[in-house]
Amino acid sequence: MAKKSGLGDFGGLEALFDDNSTDIQVKKQIRLSDIEPNKNQPRKEFDEDTIRELADSINEHGLLQPILVRPLDNGMYQIVAGERRWRACRMLGWNDREVPVIIKELDDEETAKIALVENVLREDLNPIDEAKAYSELIEKYSMKQEEVAKLVGKARTSVTNSLRILKLPENVITMVRDGELSAGAAKALLPLEDENVITELAMKSKNGELTVRQLEKTVAKLTSAETKKNETEKKSPNKTYYKEMEIALAERLSRKVKVTWGKGKGRLTIDFHDKDDLKALAELLTNEE
Repeated sequence: MAKKSGLGDFGGLEALFDDNSTDIQVKKQIRLSDIEPNKNQPRKEFDEDTIRELADSINEHGLLQPILVRPLDNGMYQIVAGERRWRACRMLGWNDREVPVIIKELDDEETAKIALVENVLREDLNPIDEAKAYSELIEKYSMKQEEVAKLVGKARTSVTNSLRILKLPENVITMVRDGELSAGAAKALLPLEDENVITELAMKSKNGELTVRQLEKTVAKLTSAETKKNETEKKSPNKTYYKEMEIALAERLSRKVKVTWGKGKGRLTIDFHDKDDLKALAELLTNEE
C-alpha cells in the first residue's frame, strides 16, 4: 500500500495500518473479547465483503499484524487502529482467543488523530465520515485546518472542500454517504445556495442524467446567471421601499395601488371605479374638500 507523509507526531505508525503484514513486532497477547471498538472511530460503515476477505487471509496465515489499543479504566482495551482486523477475527469466532496487540497510553485527542490517519491512509473512507472527522478535530480539539491537513498529508484546500460538503442539504449528504453520489459531484454543487436546485441536480447526477463535468457546467451557468441578477438588483433602487410605499398609498386612498420601477423610471397605477370615484380620488390627491 502506498504511504503518505503528514503523520505529524505519529510518524512511523503507517505500518500499524497494514491489514496483515509482519512489519511490527508483537508486544503482547490479549483475549479478543477484552478489546472493544472506539465509538468515535471516523469510519461508520465497514464493507462486509472486504472484512470477509481479510478474515480468510487471517484464517490462513494468522493475525500477523497487531492491533493498536489503549487501556481503559474498566480493565478493557479500546481499539485505536485495526478495527478491520478485530472485526475479521470476530467473524472467525475468535472471541476467546488471544491476539497480538500493541498497547499505548493515549488520550482522547491522540486516539482521534491516529484513528483519522489510519482511515485516510486507506483512501477509501466515506467522504462524509472523513469530513465529520475533520470537523471533530477542529471543533473538539481546536485544531486549525492547516494542522488537520498536515496531519493527514493533504492540501489545506482538500480539507476545506471536504468540510464544505457538510453544508449541503441532508438528503444530498445521505446520497454521498450511501455512495449514490460521488464526492466530485457533491463538490460541484457547493457554489449553489438554493436547496431545491441542489437536490434536483443531485438526483440527476445520481440517476446518471448528468456527469460530473456536465454538472460543473450547469452549476457554472446557474451561478453566472445568479451573479448577474444580484448585480442588477444592486443597481436598482431598494425594492422594499417601493413595496412599502405601495401599501401606504393603498391604505391612504382605500383602493388598489401598484408601484413599479425599472430602467430608470417608475409608474404609479391607481384603480378607480367610475367618474364619481375618480373625482373623489382627485380631491384626495389635491387635498380639495
